[in-house]
Amino acid sequence: MYIIRDIFQLKFGHFKEGRALLSDAISRNLLPQAAGLRALSDFTGPSYRLIMEMSFVNLADYEKSLTSELYKDDWQQWYQEFKQHVDSSYREILKQVI
Repeated sequence: MYIIRDIFQLKFGHFKEGRALLSDAISRNLLPQAAGLRALSDFTGPSYRLIMEMSFVNLADYEKSLTSELYKDDWQQWYQEFKQHVDSSYREILKQVI
């Protein structure tokens, strides 16, 4: 099992807008379809972070989900609006060992 975390550092004061847009993307099924999709926010550490966490059995399934979802026009339009609120981002790919 692989756990993918996309971590978005939002601009100062943009958390409300970023959270609303992420909620909109989830409700419209614009994000990759994955088991255990969760949206998280920071409790400690750098402020104004949104973290999208997904689980995949293998990395091939993750790659397939990216190519099938992220090139659609609806997702591209949503992303253009979302990224206006993002300062930076990074991705973690973790392998569950136990």
